[in-house]
Amino acid sequence: MNERLSAYIQAVAPSPTMAITAKANALRREGVDVIALSAGEPDFDTPEHIKDAAKRALDEGFTKYTSPPSGILELKEAVCAKFDGDNGLAYGIDEVVINNGAKHCLALAVAAVINPGEEM
Repeated sequence: MNERLSAYIQAVAPSPTMAITAKANALRREGVDVIALSAGEPDFDTPEHIKDAAKRALDEGFTKYTSPPSGILELKEAVCAKFDGDNGLAYGIDEVVINNGAKHCLALAVAAVINPGEEM
C-alpha cells in the first residue's frame, strides 16, 4: 500500500452494501427475481413533481452550502408539514436535520453520543 496514505485510509475496505447490490444486479441479469434491500434505492423512477422541484431549486440558486448546516429552512418546514399531515407527528424545525443519506445520518448520531474507545 502507498506509505503516503494514512493508516486510516489504508484500512478502508470496499462497501459490503455495494457488494450485495452488485450481487443482486448480477442475479437480475441472469433472470432471477430479486428484491434487493441493500443500497436503499427505490425500484421506481423519481416522481415528476420531485424532479420538477429539484430543477426549480437549481434555477433558484439552491447550490451553495446551507445555513444552518442542519438544512434549508423551507425544506425542513416541508418535512415537518409532511409528517404532521400524513402521519400525525408534530416536529419543530429544530428537530429536523436534512442529510445526504441514512449512513451519514447514523454516523453523525453515533458520533453525537459515543466517545472514542467506548463500546456500543
